[in-house]
Amino acid sequence: MIKCLALDDEPLALEIIEDFATRAPFPMQVKTFENAALALRYLQEEPVDLIFLDIKMPDITGIQFLKSLKHPPMVIFTTAYEEYALDGFNLDVVDYLLKPIPFERFLRAVTKAQEIMSVSQPKSNTDNDYIFVKTEYKIIKINLEDILYIEALKDYIKIYTQHQPVLTLKSLKAFESRLPKDKFIRVHRSYLVAMNKINSVEKNTVMIANQSIPISEGYRDKFYNVVAKYS
Repeated sequence: MIKCLALDDEPLALEIIEDFATRAPFPMQVKTFENAALALRYLQEEPVDLIFLDIKMPDITGIQFLKSLKHPPMVIFTTAYEEYALDGFNLDVVDYLLKPIPFERFLRAVTKAQEIMSVSQPKSNTDNDYIFVKTEYKIIKINLEDILYIEALKDYIKIYTQHQPVLTLKSLKAFESRLPKDKFIRVHRSYLVAMNKINSVEKNTVMIANQSIPISEGYRDKFYNVVAKYS
């Protein structure tokens, strides 16, 4: 499954991308936005693999939007203007689609994104019970069973273990992709918790080792659905 976000001020352009995505030979999920601020808010709560990004929009250009992302996913520019192709190349986007977009051209672009994703995406450590992380000037081994929760701190994450916290330069999204999905769950854009370390849940907060961790609205339903399976 490729999780996608499409941002364009033209509703018809978004409808075309949604239609094309349903015809792709591999599963694609597309969330569409006409408003850049709403799209940015969504990205802060729900990480995606690929963004279809229009370049000329009323309030912000696609280039400005892309540059505002600290950890941008793969991007495919969609535009009616050829003169921005060099900008796309300099920003290392996956592809540059000119409107009106033929389905064959769309398919070639998303296939390229799917190939990049399959090669570069970190593999889950489902079969391992440990993980290696870089911290300061060394690489240390952390047993997954020792992890209590992980907190995002701008460009860093802080891994709280039963022994001591570990600080490493990495995004929470990237670190989450390396962990077994059945053992860790995102409860907030800044927090990832170990399911078996949860002591209690009350008033949209999780208690782990006497630490109160908030459950944000964007992750609330998914979290409670998972908890319900164990009830």
